[in-house]
Amino acid sequence: MSRPKASEAASTASSGSKPAPLRVIKKYPNRRLYDTDTSTYITLAQVRELVMAHEVFVVRDAKTGEDLTRSILLQIILEEEASGAPMFTEAMLAHIIRFYGHAMQGFMGSYLEKNIQAFIEIQAKLAEQSQGLTPEMWTQFMGMQSPLMQGMMGSYLEQSKTLFLQMQEQMTRQTEQMLGAFGIKRTTP
Repeated sequence: MSRPKASEAASTASSGSKPAPLRVIKKYPNRRLYDTDTSTYITLAQVRELVMAHEVFVVRDAKTGEDLTRSILLQIILEEEASGAPMFTEAMLAHIIRFYGHAMQGFMGSYLEKNIQAFIEIQAKLAEQSQGLTPEMWTQFMGMQSPLMQGMMGSYLEQSKTLFLQMQEQMTRQTEQMLGAFGIKRTTP
């Protein structure tokens, strides 16, 4: 029996049906990963395949039960970055590191997540528009993409700008609330 994918599990949960049990992968001290669904040891590459297939899973420490999913996902990203076709430049990674411990840390994660979601939606629209094209049609389609991509990217940039402005407004409100708690009133110039 096949386990539902992330999108299917989410729609099942929202429709009121009983959601499928979460796939559990146990990590043992010897660094081995055990898939309780298939009762086999799996590699990090196989965990990556689960991610690519949109499978819903959790990685737990076999002894303590601690959730290790994030650290395993970060390990997969590290391997992908080291494999020769990195997605992030050194400057980008340095910028991300600088946000840790910064007042903007909480906002940055949300900002990046929303931007990636917007990019995924653009990618899905593009894939939908290009279904069933022959090589000749594909060439014509790509020739028409400049205006279409400009429109989609313009929409993406506008969404990104809106998210950033919302983040700024939220920070301003929180700062004013914090200062108000100390009896300090902000003066406007």
